[in-house]
Amino acid sequence: MLSLLMLLLPLVGMLLIRMVSDKKSAARVALLLSFLPLAATIWHATMFDPNGGMQFVFDKWWVESMGISFKVGMDGLSLLMVLLTNVLVPIIIFSTFDRDIVDFKNFYSLIFLMQFALVGVFTSLDGFLFYIFWELALLPIWFICLLWGGADRIRITLKFFIYTLSGSLFMLVALIYLYLQTPLPHTFSLDSFYELALTPSQQGWIFWGFFLAFAIKIPIFPLHTWQPDTYTNAPTQGTMLLSGIMLKMGLYGIIRWMVPVIPAGIAEWAWLAMGLSVVGIVYASAMAIAQKDFKRLIAYSSIAHVGLIAAGIFSMNMMGMQGAVFQMLSHGVNAVGLFFIADILIDRYGNREMKDMGGIAHVSSPFAITFTIILLGSVALPLTNGFIGEFMLLNGVFQYSGWLALFAGLTVIFGAVYMLRAYQRIMLGEAGEASKSFKALTSNEKILLYIIVALVIVNGVYPKPLLDIAGPSLSAILAKAGVVSM
Repeated sequence: MLSLLMLLLPLVGMLLIRMVSDKKSAARVALLLSFLPLAATIWHATMFDPNGGMQFVFDKWWVESMGISFKVGMDGLSLLMVLLTNVLVPIIIFSTFDRDIVDFKNFYSLIFLMQFALVGVFTSLDGFLFYIFWELALLPIWFICLLWGGADRIRITLKFFIYTLSGSLFMLVALIYLYLQTPLPHTFSLDSFYELALTPSQQGWIFWGFFLAFAIKIPIFPLHTWQPDTYTNAPTQGTMLLSGIMLKMGLYGIIRWMVPVIPAGIAEWAWLAMGLSVVGIVYASAMAIAQKDFKRLIAYSSIAHVGLIAAGIFSMNMMGMQGAVFQMLSHGVNAVGLFFIADILIDRYGNREMKDMGGIAHVSSPFAITFTIILLGSVALPLTNGFIGEFMLLNGVFQYSGWLALFAGLTVIFGAVYMLRAYQRIMLGEAGEASKSFKALTSNEKILLYIIVALVIVNGVYPKPLLDIAGPSLSAILAKAGVVSM
């Protein structure tokens, strides 16, 4: 029942926010409602046993005649993804303070609906239920981008929708095929999928059904072309949801639904998946260096970072897998922080062009300091959250291939180049007229930046609790795939 409670609380928030008629208090009410799932997550975490396997399971037949059950639960991997979701949603809602949100009821309702779908994705233990939540997560973010996005939002959101929906259909075919391979009466249960004795040929075909869906969502090169435009034109909160949480659906899907179910398929095609991931790292980093639009630079930066995470997963070893999970958490925090910084700049300057900025460090030291720390987390400086994950990921990729690790490691060098150049253009140099009149950070903006900075530092200095939660679950997943974790 506890997992069901976790799942339903965002729906409660969605319904209650629609009763708020006062626009001024809407953001505060939405923030308070967003704390309910976070409190429930912390409560779950206090009772969670990392070595206890799947816990808080709720299992009831949904369509019994078709073997579809409403089954949700959490192991360490699910708990961390739910924690990431329920930590970032209040931060994302808090970022709307001091901003004029048009049609606030629908805006906050869509955020809560997406939170509901995301938690569903991360806790589903039934293939059909997983697919329903996967598709449901697309709808609210599509409406957020379409209704509150930039000037070219119709074309861009249509491309985004077609890309992700098309990929999902390949996944549905793979799920139905797995369903038909289960013993009579057929079932979509994840446990039943784990027990299947599929031939390497079967696993190879199923690999592509899952991989196309997950690679589009992440995104992995060359299935990334929807991402830069969507991230750039979406409202800031939409971009935060996409980069901070939604892309983790694809990475989570690989770990949960591919690694233990089709290990032979991954063994056959891992070289290609890792190659595409590493090519994406180099390509996206080069594109980020060339950008003049700060928000678009962060979008390409995200492709580079998640490319390394995907490579770590496909390395199929414990080091790469743990690094991937930790970096999923770190990237979520850092991406949300960087996009909030971009939102502050857009609010002050009215555009995203770095050439129009400069010298802000001379007029706003709190902004300069917090920007610096979040940036250093993004470029993986030791003692920041980004360092732990990237170190483990490169170690894991190296265990698979030294040459791939060499090129994957370029993300560290290139990341420092494009982020430090961006900081130089935005924050340093002489302050122009626009920068001299740079409005001081509001109290709400300071609080939010300080929260993100705290997460960057605390998780970088003391990552052990998160690694301890993830470790046993990942060992069990690798064991199901026939990999002995060390």
